[in-house]
Amino acid sequence: MGKVKITQVKSVIDRSKRQKATMQALGLRKMHATAEHERTPQVEGMINKVKHLLKVEYI
Repeated sequence: MGKVKITQVKSVIDRSKRQKATMQALGLRKMHATAEHERTPQVEGMINKVKHLLKVEYI
Protein backbone atom coordinates (compact mmCIF):
# COMPACT_ATOMS: atom_id res chain seq x y z
CA MET A 1 0.00 0.00 0.00
CA GLY A 2 2.81 2.42 0.74
CA LYS A 3 3.82 4.50 3.69
CA VAL A 4 2.67 7.73 5.21
CA LYS A 5 4.83 10.16 7.21
CA ILE A 6 2.91 12.30 9.69
CA THR A 7 4.15 15.26 11.70
CA GLN A 8 2.32 16.99 14.55
CA VAL A 9 2.13 20.73 13.81
CA LYS A 10 -0.50 21.86 16.34
CA SER A 11 -0.90 21.21 20.04
CA VAL A 12 -3.43 18.82 21.59
CA ILE A 13 -4.11 21.24 24.45
CA ASP A 14 -7.85 22.03 24.64
CA ARG A 15 -8.71 19.06 22.39
CA SER A 16 -11.10 16.26 23.28
CA LYS A 17 -9.89 13.10 25.02
CA ARG A 18 -10.73 11.19 21.86
CA GLN A 19 -8.43 13.35 19.71
CA LYS A 20 -5.63 13.12 22.29
CA ALA A 21 -5.96 9.33 22.31
CA THR A 22 -5.85 9.21 18.51
CA MET A 23 -2.65 11.28 18.46
CA GLN A 24 -1.04 8.92 20.99
CA ALA A 25 -2.17 5.90 18.97
CA LEU A 26 -0.42 7.41 15.96
CA GLY A 27 2.75 7.70 18.03
CA LEU A 28 2.75 11.50 18.31
CA ARG A 29 3.35 12.80 21.81
CA LYS A 30 5.17 16.12 21.31
CA MET A 31 5.05 19.04 18.92
CA HIS A 32 6.96 18.47 15.66
CA ALA A 33 7.22 14.74 16.39
CA THR A 34 7.21 12.57 13.27
CA ALA A 35 6.00 9.01 12.78
CA GLU A 36 5.83 6.65 9.80
CA HIS A 37 3.07 4.10 9.31
CA GLU A 38 1.87 1.75 6.63
CA ARG A 39 -0.97 3.29 4.67
CA THR A 40 -3.89 1.14 5.83
CA PRO A 41 -7.58 2.04 6.08
CA GLN A 42 -7.29 2.11 9.88
CA VAL A 43 -4.40 4.58 9.86
CA GLU A 44 -6.11 6.71 7.17
CA GLY A 45 -9.20 6.91 9.38
CA MET A 46 -7.16 8.07 12.37
CA ILE A 47 -5.39 10.68 10.23
CA ASN A 48 -8.73 12.00 8.96
CA LYS A 49 -9.99 12.48 12.52
CA VAL A 50 -7.07 14.72 13.52
CA LYS A 51 -5.91 16.07 10.14
CA HIS A 52 -6.21 19.65 11.40
CA LEU A 53 -3.33 18.92 13.82
CA LEU A 54 -1.04 17.14 11.33
CA LYS A 55 1.12 17.54 8.25
CA VAL A 56 0.83 14.42 6.11
CA GLU A 57 3.32 13.22 3.46
CA TYR A 58 2.63 10.14 1.36
CA ILE A 59 5.83 8.19 0.60
